[in-house]
Amino acid sequence: MFETLKNAWKVQDIRKKLLYTLFIVILFRLGSQIPVPFVNSEALKNYFENQATGSTILGYFNLLSGDAFSRATLFALSISPYITSSIVMNLLTVAIPALERLQKSGPEGQKKIQHITRYLTVALALILSYGYFQTIKDEFLSNDSFFAAIVIIASFTAGASIIMWLGERIDEKGIGNGISIILFANILARGPTIIILASRYISDSINKQEYIFLLWVFLALVFMLAVIWFVVFFTNAERRLPVQYAKRQVGRRVYGGNNTFLPIKLNMTGVMPIIFAQSIVAIPSTLALIFTSWTNGVNDWFSPNSKFPIYIICYFILIIGFAYFYTSISFNPMEVASNLQKNGGTILGHRPGKPTADYIRRTLNRVTLIDAIFQSFIAIFPILIVMIRAWTGAGFSYVFSQLAFGGTSLLIIVGVALETTRELEAQITMRHYKGFLE
Repeated sequence: MFETLKNAWKVQDIRKKLLYTLFIVILFRLGSQIPVPFVNSEALKNYFENQATGSTILGYFNLLSGDAFSRATLFALSISPYITSSIVMNLLTVAIPALERLQKSGPEGQKKIQHITRYLTVALALILSYGYFQTIKDEFLSNDSFFAAIVIIASFTAGASIIMWLGERIDEKGIGNGISIILFANILARGPTIIILASRYISDSINKQEYIFLLWVFLALVFMLAVIWFVVFFTNAERRLPVQYAKRQVGRRVYGGNNTFLPIKLNMTGVMPIIFAQSIVAIPSTLALIFTSWTNGVNDWFSPNSKFPIYIICYFILIIGFAYFYTSISFNPMEVASNLQKNGGTILGHRPGKPTADYIRRTLNRVTLIDAIFQSFIAIFPILIVMIRAWTGAGFSYVFSQLAFGGTSLLIIVGVALETTRELEAQITMRHYKGFLE
């Protein structure tokens, strides 16, 4: 990856795109520090630090915003409205034939769907802004007048709209997917906090001569590197189905007759199953913030800090279920088999048409199961560490739970890094940069 960045920097056009992307990310991070009027940011930040909001919808929004949500800054909603509206539009495109025809009608149709997504993003941002205002109005506002409510809601909505615009500017003039780059920057912004914690643990261990604690810090950092390698390996893995194209003669020329393969990526769904599952399992903890009488019951039975595995079991099952669901709406084996048949391609050992589609479907189901188990392991492992800490009080579990990134964060970081690297390589290859090929 670093070699690719080095080679890309030598090409003037790509260097301009990289600098433009960096400029947009800097603007975004600056906007994440601008406070919204009439909100007591320090009191709100202390509330998030002292309360168990990590497993709730609030903690999920805070993760996606790079801690801007916990401080109620201009970009507090981050890209959550845009991600939600994009997911809703994807589902509606499958469910509504008119939208499906519009999507398949070429660039003009996709442009119209993009316009609808923008309007839906603004509407969702307005709803979320109002909900956030209702959440913080009783304890964290210096002024609860009608004018203050309008200003706060308008600021949050405008911030979400600006983020959507910044992401589209990266798509148009920068490198990589704009929304993914912004999400990547948000999660990576929490890195300094982890470094500070690690430094504090190391200095405390040396001062108190508790060298076993120092060992746990070292093992936690090594474990994070191992998990990153593990995620990279599974993200790049794919199942290749051998395809042979029949020879056909057009005039005096003979076409086809070559062998190739149909790649089925192991991690085809990305982090969508985890995001969906996390949204569902966070509902009880979120309701417990509203109905305080539920708090003890939810904390005892259905939270990451619980000593009972109900939360983990539900999380595990939901990830597997959503992995199959999202794969089914994003990959159509019958359509792939039909395209192969139209182009004279066959998968060795299987007849064209329905037998080929059935074989692709069986292979896809097996690959999806491996991917779902992999994502489930990555997502629930930090929770298992927290449970081990609750059961045993072991020092290593405390260090791991404090230092390690969550599974979703690692998948997003690695996925965006690999995707951006592949786009850079494609840009270099299109420009026939000789140093890259060497």
